[in-house]
Amino acid sequence: MTTFSRRRFLQSSAALAGGTLFTSGIPAFAPAQKSLRLGGPIFLKSDDPGELAREHRRLRYSAAYVPTVDLKDSAKIDAIRKAFAAQNVVIAEVGAWVNMLDADPEKRKKNLDYVTERLALAEAVGALTCVNIGGSYNPTRWDGPDPRNVTQEYIDATVENCRKVIDAVKPKRAKFALEMMGWSLPDGPDSYLKFIKAIDRPAFGAHIDIANIINSPTRYYNNTALINDTFKKLGRWIVSSHAKDVVGRDVHFAETMPGRGGMDYVAYIRNVTSLPQEVPLLLEHLRTPEEYDEARQYVISQADKAGVMLA
Repeated sequence: MTTFSRRRFLQSSAALAGGTLFTSGIPAFAPAQKSLRLGGPIFLKSDDPGELAREHRRLRYSAAYVPTVDLKDSAKIDAIRKAFAAQNVVIAEVGAWVNMLDADPEKRKKNLDYVTERLALAEAVGALTCVNIGGSYNPTRWDGPDPRNVTQEYIDATVENCRKVIDAVKPKRAKFALEMMGWSLPDGPDSYLKFIKAIDRPAFGAHIDIANIINSPTRYYNNTALINDTFKKLGRWIVSSHAKDVVGRDVHFAETMPGRGGMDYVAYIRNVTSLPQEVPLLLEHLRTPEEYDEARQYVISQADKAGVMLA
């Protein structure tokens, strides 16, 4: 395993942050912002790419998670790409939710092979990104907390894993990205910038999930500033974003649907749509069509409040 020095990893991120869209803690919104590409899971039982694309449009979605398809099924991949493009629905993400740091060497290799395949699928289907978490050293839960998840060992292993995946695929369009997490790295914009610098690959992008990094009262009560700071520092690398919310409960923070927590969605939407590149905002982690209806309508209401149209 290649070891990156702590000094190198902890170098100031100021140079990286330079040249982004923002000039201060408040986003420099353009007079004419982009439209919002909202997306989320759908519940239509169909394998027909055209029907799936039209269902996204019926729900006012212009972004999507990749439909179920095998990397070897080139005909279906081509059909998905064409059908979604015809409906102006961007395939935003291919998920690769496995532990790249599994303690079992065989499982770890299998997981890395799977992530590599998912990035190849993202490239083939025209998706913007393949996203995974860095992984976890937790012995019983693949994404669980562990003290080693914030160590130099974790940093070095994650940098190496990301490089391996990207170098195996060599994508021209799709980016590989890490999901932000509250109990492992990257846990905010500063640590994300350090990963961007250490991984040092044009095909590595930034994935934004503000709810995942609201892990303290300071961040919760000042989440508008956290949102602005995150987009200011990571702006030019951002490829996709998730729409969730956070509510305080007893001595911890719990995930909830947009509108039932304390996140500033007007600021979130304005930041997403002020980027130079088009970045989808995707709902996730809800259980029923009715829950997604509620969350979708809330996000749309906040887009209206922000003066942002849907794509």
